[in-house]
Amino acid sequence: MFKGWAAQEAGGRFSPFEYDPGPLQDDQVEIGVSHCGICHSDLSMLDNAWGMTQYPLVPGHEVAGHIRARGEKVEHLQVGQAVGLGWHSGYCMTCPSCMQGDHNLCATAEATIVGRHGGFADKVRARAASVVPLPDGIDTQNAGPLFCGGITVFTPILQSGLKPTDHAAVIGIGGLGHMALQFLKAWGCEVTAFTSSDSKKEEALKLGAHKTLNSRDPESIKKAAGSFDLVISTVNVKLDWNVYIETLKPRGRLHLVGAVLEPLDVGAFPFIMGQRSLSGSPVGSPANIARMLEFAARHQVRPVVEVFPIERVNEAMEHLRQGKARYRIVLDLGSG
Repeated sequence: MFKGWAAQEAGGRFSPFEYDPGPLQDDQVEIGVSHCGICHSDLSMLDNAWGMTQYPLVPGHEVAGHIRARGEKVEHLQVGQAVGLGWHSGYCMTCPSCMQGDHNLCATAEATIVGRHGGFADKVRARAASVVPLPDGIDTQNAGPLFCGGITVFTPILQSGLKPTDHAAVIGIGGLGHMALQFLKAWGCEVTAFTSSDSKKEEALKLGAHKTLNSRDPESIKKAAGSFDLVISTVNVKLDWNVYIETLKPRGRLHLVGAVLEPLDVGAFPFIMGQRSLSGSPVGSPANIARMLEFAARHQVRPVVEVFPIERVNEAMEHLRQGKARYRIVLDLGSG
């Protein structure tokens, strides 16, 4: 029996929960969970904000721990090895996306907390192809948030072909944005942070930003017209996107990783006349997660975390709901 913490209804509180995962499949591994990050997506799933939650819900898709068992066909992962697991816990491995290495775009990918139980538990299972070893220098306390938030902001750096001499900006300095600043600084870019919080300006500079701009001041943003090769938006609220598009250089890109539910109201001419582009991306493939982890280890990129014991999971979720997290919350399960 796996021992976890589950919510029984939308917006409900978590309480101890046991379940039988059934036999370990040939292509699966079983991970003893040491730490599990809490992502805003866990909160969305708890509240059934996307209309696909099944209860009881055991969230948790920023898992870090050690392999406790492996299926008969698993050869590349070893029992006792430190690993992590993110949003996806399996792929079809046959579709064009999987076959060309874009597993994160697999239309039938298995999500770690959709229709199955995740990492708010002593153990979790996943297809071995979705599990990535931790390199030396990345410990389990810091690893979890890299498997969702970290790869989410690292993917556009790879996807856009960003050069070390480029100028980049980040909208929203929170759970995603604070890692984006660190990655972009380590990549070699000049980095600007758009933030609406005065308290985060100094923190943004310490995290890697060379300068900050007040995202609540349209005039300040307008002065940055034509400044950036890449702007990464990590926010999930509607903004005046046309103002930010004007901050792009010719051939610049506005890239969305924050899940804004409202339609984007943008004009066509800034894209046409400046050959600018608008794009988005979800997490990343296992290969790119491994690249991201290696890069993070080499350049000492780490999420800023607040650690709660699993017994305080309800307090931790409320801390996130109220927007008080600085900047990622990690649950200590001590089972890994």
